Amino acid sequence: MNTPVPAPVAVRLAGKVAIVSGSTQGLGADIARGLVAAGARVMTLGLDADAGRSVAESLGTAAHFVETDITDDAQIDRVITATLERFGRIDYLVNNACSYADAGLASTREQWTRLLDVNLVSAAIFAQKAAPHIAHGGVVINMGSTGGKFGAAGRALYPASKAALQQFTRNLAVALAPDGIRAVTVSPAWTWSPSLEELAEGSLKTADRVGHAFHPLGRVGRGYEIAQVMAFLCSAEASWITGVDIPVDGGFSILGPDQGISPRDWFSRLG
Repeated sequence: MNTPVPAPVAVRLAGKVAIVSGSTQGLGADIARGLVAAGARVMTLGLDADAGRSVAESLGTAAHFVETDITDDAQIDRVITATLERFGRIDYLVNNACSYADAGLASTREQWTRLLDVNLVSAAIFAQKAAPHIAHGGVVINMGSTGGKFGAAGRALYPASKAALQQFTRNLAVALAPDGIRAVTVSPAWTWSPSLEELAEGSLKTADRVGHAFHPLGRVGRGYEIAQVMAFLCSAEASWITGVDIPVDGGFSILGPDQGISPRDWFSRLG
């Protein structure tokens, strides 16, 4: 389901180049669109070749797609080479690709290894390989999540990977600072995406109604809202921001288990 997208914020990324992993659909595709709208050229990546080409083609000459498995170092090297050959530079790396598979405490060693390889290790290796080519003033943005900040029954792998990614980003920010490269995480809460669309049976209204209790702003996020923050973080306007997490979550992370409702109100519900 498509939602209205506002005009891009006044962020100037003209002449800049971004690599966005996991950008064949959903939030990754929204991020690619947002960066192009702000003036950047984008190399889009993912496993679904048909969907990836479709997204890139919709963005015109400002985007190009490379079918990529980020758990393969040689394929990461290929992406970096292709980006330099096609666009001539790299300014931004957005590590968005991830796996949501999670069997909680019942997860096997193989499942732990596979998910951490996708969500954490591959992001780290991509940053390692891209950093020598990222221009001064560039940025590495790792996709965090509110899931990496709180406990949740029935989950273990995904939250652990996102929490670890935030710590890696802090280390990365310190390591890359002498080269004039920043590193941040962006942590959305519930955002309209293929997974949420499936749960809501295609109804954004349903998603907003269910998400209302967990987001003080009363709805779930839209992909373009995350993308606009990404564009800002890539810009010179954010040049003094590094090593931190930016929550783009409609207030999700400011609530406690009481959902922002006072004890008096909870007790009054007993009748």
